[in-house]
Amino acid sequence: MKNKVLSLLLLSALNIITGCSDFLDEKSDTMLSTPETLEDNQALLDRTYNVTANNSISGEISSDDIYILDSDYNTLSNEFEKRLYTWQPDHVSNNDENDWGSCYRRINVCNTVLFNIDHYKIAGAENLKGQALALRAAIYLEAAQIYSPVYNKGTASSDLGLPLRLSPDMNIASVRTSVENTYKQILKDLHEAVDLLPEKQVSVIRPSKVTALGYLSRVYLYMGDYGNSLKYGAKALEYNGTLMDFNTLNPLDSYPVKSMNPEVLLHTYMVYSPLLSSSIAKIPKELYDSYSSNDLRKSIYFRMNTNQDVLFKGNYGGNSSRMTCMAIDEIYLGTAESYARLGDVDNAMKLLNGLLIKRWKTETFVPFVVNGKDEALTLIAKERRKELLFRGLRWADLKRYNRDGAHITLTRTVANKVYTLPPNDPRYAIAIPEDIIKMTGIPQNPR
Repeated sequence: MKNKVLSLLLLSALNIITGCSDFLDEKSDTMLSTPETLEDNQALLDRTYNVTANNSISGEISSDDIYILDSDYNTLSNEFEKRLYTWQPDHVSNNDENDWGSCYRRINVCNTVLFNIDHYKIAGAENLKGQALALRAAIYLEAAQIYSPVYNKGTASSDLGLPLRLSPDMNIASVRTSVENTYKQILKDLHEAVDLLPEKQVSVIRPSKVTALGYLSRVYLYMGDYGNSLKYGAKALEYNGTLMDFNTLNPLDSYPVKSMNPEVLLHTYMVYSPLLSSSIAKIPKELYDSYSSNDLRKSIYFRMNTNQDVLFKGNYGGNSSRMTCMAIDEIYLGTAESYARLGDVDNAMKLLNGLLIKRWKTETFVPFVVNGKDEALTLIAKERRKELLFRGLRWADLKRYNRDGAHITLTRTVANKVYTLPPNDPRYAIAIPEDIIKMTGIPQNPR
């Protein structure tokens, strides 16, 4: 199977490079299989390295959930990540391997499968097509949080979004569209995927209907469309509202939260970065101290080193991999926030307390009671950060919170020099790799 998948990928790459629609009709080597069957194309998506692995790290490095010591900073060999960590305006991506390239490689696999379904008129491919659409949308959403400004209804039609590549043909020129059109494409893919996907898949490496609904809720939350975020989040929870009880986990295990646990809807994870490793990336003490002593996440998520620095053990991967999975807990929090934004504080708190009772020691949790919408939103934001730590979401949250007036300023000190990132700074849209700008001629993000 491994050799077959590699052959399929090779042929797909050749098809893309030539841009010739009938290339795969030629079978000059009978040892190779062309990806013209349902099984072949499912194999392309199922090879996790192609699509669901190597998710972006730029937002995580740039966010306020981690810091590194000067001694560790000086040992890092990747100058690009060091510049990213200090919010430099340019040259923050290695030309060989970077988040931009990773996103578009993964998008291209989805485009190849969608092309093959149509070109070979593959029968019974509704589920497969839904998977490819949902995955493409998820990756475009991921890239938009890094390389585009936050969605702002008043400026989205003019703000620079992403090049929307919807075909595997590499001869088509890349052109940056608007943020508005970027989000329209993401929503179009997800809405179509919802109608094609089954409620459950054989594995969480394949997106399901609930996965697509979860992403719809996330997209609308990022857009500030809380009515639709609530609609699709609540619908997802109708299908699957299962939460783990952290009381059943053993905090003494190296990685207490196992991979493929009941909350995971789509199993994805970040590419490895030394800067984000469990020994170098430190957790701010004030964030660690915000967890109650009865909050099981405090012992399950964290450990101390010999210097009493707070380190993050891991989350939903069963190991030290940094997971970016779409999961039920995120949908609880997004739906709770949407309820609160719309003034339904009672339902917002019902969802939040329903999540937290599964995270605290048995019989110690007292449900939170708030006085009004603003207090509910403050509490939900605090718990969102604590629950979804190292899930690749904080950077997008900072962008939208500041859009809505949170006035969050980030600061870091390296070798006694203070670096600052003010609210709504243009650097929240991270610089596109310079070689891409040179190669394609697309405009760079404003600095």
